Order: sequence, then structure tokens, then C-alpha cells
Amino acid sequence: MKLDGIAGFVAVAEEGSISEAARRLRLSKSVVSERLAELERSLGAALLHRTTRRISVTEDGIAFLERARRILREVSEAATDLAERRGTLSGPMRIAAPVTFGRMHLGPALYPFLAANPGIELTLDLDDRRVDIASGVHDGVVRHGTIEDSRLMVWRLAPSRRVLVASADYLARCGLPATTTELDAHKGIFYTNRGASDWRFTTPQGAEIVRARVGLRVNNGDMMRDAALAGLGIALLPLFIAGPDIRQGRLTVVDVGVLPAPEFIYLAHPEGRLPSAKLRAVAAHLRAAFGDRPSWEDGVP
Repeated sequence: MKLDGIAGFVAVAEEGSISEAARRLRLSKSVVSERLAELERSLGAALLHRTTRRISVTEDGIAFLERARRILREVSEAATDLAERRGTLSGPMRIAAPVTFGRMHLGPALYPFLAANPGIELTLDLDDRRVDIASGVHDGVVRHGTIEDSRLMVWRLAPSRRVLVASADYLARCGLPATTTELDAHKGIFYTNRGASDWRFTTPQGAEIVRARVGLRVNNGDMMRDAALAGLGIALLPLFIAGPDIRQGRLTVVDVGVLPAPEFIYLAHPEGRLPSAKLRAVAAHLRAAFGDRPSWEDGVP
């Protein structure tokens, strides 16, 4: 059983095709196919079911996949440990992050780190859906909000203040709400990856939940901002998305006398796994890059 065959199987299982796996491994499709066939011969089992349209993992493949990932992870960590003993950061690392935050802030913060550590091979997966960090596919996951998964350990990277915003056109047509009670009569633009269509505020009496009428439900922060700019309703947005439009007067902050529940930018990693020096270095770099008052909050009272 060869390590490169195991790596090929894991790549195909995760990418769903030999072509994508070959692209990820920087190999030809024929080489990946040969390695898979050799691995299946050595195991005496079919790991993948191939048709003309798709590739799926067999029952034996599912049983082998987690151990295969563990084998690759331990080999990678062993090589990384040796590199770290020599005082260098190197090797592959995979991090998942939300699309909008990744594009606007995470990428620009990471580029200097990668330039200073050319031995690191970073794969950055941008996706607004929740990622199962316990699956072992990713070394870390950048998240915005609160961490509720007990299987995760987190590093807090930066505060993330959120505000209610709307366009001047919408407020001229529908009025400017001054209390949470008045929000009930307004249309809301809601983030579907959070589940319920509501807003949560912190008051002296405890948490308060407001359910406005639905103007739009969408799973992307950029489109929430665009919908607010188009006058479709009020949106609760983090300043890392809404800040530029607030500063330029395209969006107006709606003050209802109470603050949304506090949230943060986190880097999460699985509980029970010692995070690599690379991941610890990334967390320290991002924490310093963002600061206690991130630049995306500048100019917003």
C-alpha cells in the first residue's frame, strides 16, 4: 500500500471526480487512476464506484476514508514537526472561511503571511455554509458569530460589531423605526444560514428577539447588502460588510436603542487535535492584523 495511492483516493473522494483530484494533486488523470487501481488491488476491495457520469465512494471506501485521512494527516504533521524543529513553517494547510469576509478581509490579511512563509501550501475554501471541522478535511475554520459546536476549540481573532442598516429611499417610504417594537412593521433582509428569520438584541432585561416581515431571505452577505441598497428592507449586517456603504452615505444606521447580540471573528479547530505551529502562527498573525478595533469599524460611531 503506497502513500500516494492513499492521497489519490482521499482527493477523489473529497473532490467527487478524478479530474478535480488530478488538478488538486497536480498530476495527470491517468496517473491518479493508476494509483487508485493499485491501491484497490493491494486492499482487495473496490473503494470507488465509477459510472460515466459520476464517482461515488463504496461502503468499503467509506470505512477506509477516515483512516486514510488520518494516515495522511499524521504523515503531514510528522513532516511539519521536523520542519518546525528547523525553525521553518512549511507544508500543506487547509482553511475554510465565509465568502464575503474571506474576499474583503481575510485574503488581504493572509497575503503578507504567505509571502513571509513561502514553504506553506495554503488551500483556502470560501463557502458560506457551515463546515464540519470535525471531519478532518480542514485544519481550521474561520467563522463569524458565536461558536456553539462543543467539538471545537477557538481562537478569538477580532470583535465583529453588527448594525441595522437601510437605504435612505426605504426609510423615506416606510419610516425610521426608533424602537424594537416598531421594527415589527418593517421588512427584514435575513441571512438564511443563521436559521430563523429574526434579529436578536441584548437588553438590560435579557435577550430580545424581533421578527420583522420577510423582505428577502438569502445565504450571502453581499446580496443582503445589495438588497438593502436596493431599498428592499432593513438588514442586520456586520460592519466588515456594511462599513464602506455607511461611510459613503449609501446606507443609514437604524438605531433602535438596543444593541445586537455581540459576535466575533473566530478561528476554530477540532477538539482533541493539537493545532500545528502553522495554524497557531496564522491565528497570531490574523489577531495582530485585525487588532482590537478592526479597520472595518473605522468611521462608524
